[in-house]
Amino acid sequence: MAKIALNGESLSVEQVLMVVNGQERCYIEPTSWPKIEASRQHIDTLVREGKIVYGVTTGFGRLSDVRIPPEDVNRLQVNLLRSHAVGAGDPFSTDVVRAMLVLRANALAKGYSGIRRETLELLIEMVNRGVHPLVPSQGSLGASGDLAPLAHMALVLIGEGRAEYQGTILNGAEALAAANLTPVTLEAKEGLALINGTQAMTAVGVLALAEAEQLATMADVAVSLTMEALRGIVTAFDPQLLATRPHQEQAEVANRVLQYLAGSQRVTVQGEQRVQDAYSIRCVPQVHGASWQALGYVRDRLAVELNSATDNPIVLEDGRVLSGGQFHGQPIAIAMDLLKIAVAEWASISERRIERLVNPQLSGLPAFLAGQPGLESGLMIAQYVAAALVSENKVLAHPASVDSIPSSANQEDHVSMGTIAARQARQIIQNALQVLAIELICASQALYLDGADDTVAPHSERMLAAIRSLVPPLKEDASISDGIRSLAEALRTGTLRSKGTAMENVAN
Repeated sequence: MAKIALNGESLSVEQVLMVVNGQERCYIEPTSWPKIEASRQHIDTLVREGKIVYGVTTGFGRLSDVRIPPEDVNRLQVNLLRSHAVGAGDPFSTDVVRAMLVLRANALAKGYSGIRRETLELLIEMVNRGVHPLVPSQGSLGASGDLAPLAHMALVLIGEGRAEYQGTILNGAEALAAANLTPVTLEAKEGLALINGTQAMTAVGVLALAEAEQLATMADVAVSLTMEALRGIVTAFDPQLLATRPHQEQAEVANRVLQYLAGSQRVTVQGEQRVQDAYSIRCVPQVHGASWQALGYVRDRLAVELNSATDNPIVLEDGRVLSGGQFHGQPIAIAMDLLKIAVAEWASISERRIERLVNPQLSGLPAFLAGQPGLESGLMIAQYVAAALVSENKVLAHPASVDSIPSSANQEDHVSMGTIAARQARQIIQNALQVLAIELICASQALYLDGADDTVAPHSERMLAAIRSLVPPLKEDASISDGIRSLAEALRTGTLRSKGTAMENVAN
């Protein structure tokens, strides 16, 4: 298995995902060690000289004016982890925890944190050997970084807390021992170096972005199938028309949809059957394109944050140890709130297309796509479910970053709530994937009832086969709840697209 070098400068979203998924191991790039060790030497010197340094020879937060005697500086770091590990709620999933470990290691590899070699190496080996701390998902204000989640993560390094190893939950010491690892004894600043950062919100953000990009790709597929079912007008996707408002992403969406529809005998042009489609079809390039723009911004912000030092204080190369606000999660908080809005819009416009598919007054198809409307309800309730998910998304899409509650006796008087925003983004994505799955099921059912499979575009034919391998057409009323779940998961992981591509390759 190949390895990914961590140096604090060049880690990509894709590399994080490879490590998270177990495709790659990671290690600290050898050229990074001199800088890491130099920053540690600066800390040791300051402690020996009795200098006042926040979090090294002082207390934390509002207690930063309390001097810590030299004999207690190591104990201070252990107390920090124990006192700050007070998270609430269900634990983060394993993928989030693995991403947290990788991201924190990469931040420490920049050489601005004063971490010791043996502590950083243990952090890396926890990733490589699958020791996954149990980290409660709630309780972070997003400044001073993700204190509570990262404290739970860091406890395992000293043999405390709890961790999952090969499917079994153990205490920290047992989990390390099972993986042939040994706990470390923290020294000055190390506890603070481990927990002062944005790695929980950024870890969730990286995974959310990857899932949102899968969703975005398939949203264009969904609209093409709906256009097949409703005999949509392709004129609104004309490149020359869209060039009059030159947003690159809307042109890219339109181009993809036209490619998916190439060879269709069902889609129409302006004036052939009607002059215009409803906005939920006609304005897809503009709506989908704007959400793609938002994803671009989110990816850019995450790319910077992945390779940032988010400590306080920062150990500079000239030996100065400066306090600042590098831990503040606002850049990621705003990015995650934007991601929430972007994904919620994909679901919102999808639900409107679902309504057009199941409403006989709008579609010209059997009511609710039932074989025997009245005796059967068909996909009536599928639209209810989509509407409920979209409504839930509207609540979750309220920006978390506009809220702030002072903490630490008003010393930390503005916080980002970035981890809340990231968690909400991932929930919105899960909801939106289910809405998109419902649209695909409805479009598939509409084409089945219309006996239209031999008139659709070749791409549509292959995607219909992939969809129906998970959710066959309804020949009578039946629950499709499991089908929605399976299809949503296939959308999330990209396997539905892979199935369609595999069928395309076979056909060719």
